[in-house]
Amino acid sequence: MNHQNGEDMKILKIAALSAACAAGLVACGGGGGSPGDTNTGYEITLRAERTQLPLNIDNEGPGIGVSAPYTTVLYVRATKNGTPIPGGEDVFGCNTAYGLSSGPLYYLDGKDEHMHDVTLPDGTTVKVPSAYRSITLGSNAGGNSFHFHAGDQAGTATIECAVGDPRDQSNPSASIDITVGAATGRAASIRGVALTPMLATQGNTVNGATSTAIQARVLDDANQPVDGANMQVEIMGGSGAVGARLLAGSQSGGVVQVGTTAGVGLFSLSSGTQQGSIVLRLTTDRVDGNVANGIQDPIVQTLVVTVSNQIATDPVTIAAATLPDAPYGVPYAYAFGASGGLAPYTWSVSGSLPAGMAMSSDGVLSGTPSGGLGGQFNFVVRVTDSQGKSASANVAIKVGDPPPAPAAPLAVGGCSGSTCTLPAARGGAAYSYTFWTTGGDSSATITWDQIGAGWPSGVTLDPATGELKWAAPTCASGPKTVQMRVSDGTTAIIQTVTIPVVQSNGNPCP
Repeated sequence: MNHQNGEDMKILKIAALSAACAAGLVACGGGGGSPGDTNTGYEITLRAERTQLPLNIDNEGPGIGVSAPYTTVLYVRATKNGTPIPGGEDVFGCNTAYGLSSGPLYYLDGKDEHMHDVTLPDGTTVKVPSAYRSITLGSNAGGNSFHFHAGDQAGTATIECAVGDPRDQSNPSASIDITVGAATGRAASIRGVALTPMLATQGNTVNGATSTAIQARVLDDANQPVDGANMQVEIMGGSGAVGARLLAGSQSGGVVQVGTTAGVGLFSLSSGTQQGSIVLRLTTDRVDGNVANGIQDPIVQTLVVTVSNQIATDPVTIAAATLPDAPYGVPYAYAFGASGGLAPYTWSVSGSLPAGMAMSSDGVLSGTPSGGLGGQFNFVVRVTDSQGKSASANVAIKVGDPPPAPAAPLAVGGCSGSTCTLPAARGGAAYSYTFWTTGGDSSATITWDQIGAGWPSGVTLDPATGELKWAAPTCASGPKTVQMRVSDGTTAIIQTVTIPVVQSNGNPCP
């Protein structure tokens, strides 16, 4: 047989063996062991530590643990046949798929690439966690975790995560809903704002505006918009109300009913023939948000619009201001001044005020500086006159440093309470123990004095160093309890100490 025929025979034998194995897999050894890879795809799960979070109306930052009630941890995991998928980078992709634009995602892993710098009022820079709408995560033991943080908007956010299966390029996904706050849907307040706070009379010769758009927001107990609510707006009176009218679509007159979109209603006020004030009353119904079928539980706001034909001869300006320093913890007040334009003036502020201080609408900065930081604080004050003209100024205030934390009270180191047990003295061996203090005045000289009649012969206390010596303790002399006086010059304490005695080999005395 030549070489080629031999190879052909081998191929025929292998083919025959393969056919036999296909017909009887167990007999050929294929019935035991692992079946090998299957076509089962990746399976992904997504769960959250908490799926309900409180409303974060103060916009507190994210965190981990019991002191971070507005943040929850999400856990994503993927398996294949019940076994964690292989590790790797950028294995999972997660995003806020729907709802709550104010609910971002965070890594909170401490890595620099997931942090950004923020400048504090005192000029120092700190790193804080960065917020994301979507994130990527690696796989460690088939899973990973990230965080969702609640904002000041109530509602439900849908978080979705997907994992890429490299075998078939599929992307199985899982999602979870997280609810923030609990909007009641019942009106609790109305906030109305006029675009032009001061109008002129109809037919005026000073080129003053005779109408203004007014926006009113209907909010519930959680400060969330009441969607679909409507309101009734009435001209209640005022010296400028003669001839004035409300405008809302096809409605015109002294009373109109206004619908809202996302809790916001819009209407207009047209001035009359008289100068003075126009008093508006805005009303909605807390029971069902519908004033068209009667008002059972009225929620009311009053809004005043001024009508005047005065002309401002000079633009509104803010008087130059150099604010005096604000001592830490001391009540403070400063009144800003303005000129020009047409009074009354309304003041506002932007930027970082010192903790404990606030700016009133009449231009008074007041409060008691508090918090943990002193230093210079920079902010912007803005004044707006009755015609809507405004001016701004950059302002700085220096706050004194907070007082140092009070020193801990004077105490003997290593002792807690009025009685203190020292290390044991060994019989027949000289004993030495040096006391030390904690708290009190760290710059003062400490003195140590023996007091009372319990000090036995041979036991001494150095008044300068606090070293206690016992020349030759014995089991017969037994444990000794003595008292000493410790002073830093302004504070003195009495400390009782006990010196146990053991045998020379360390065993207890008989």
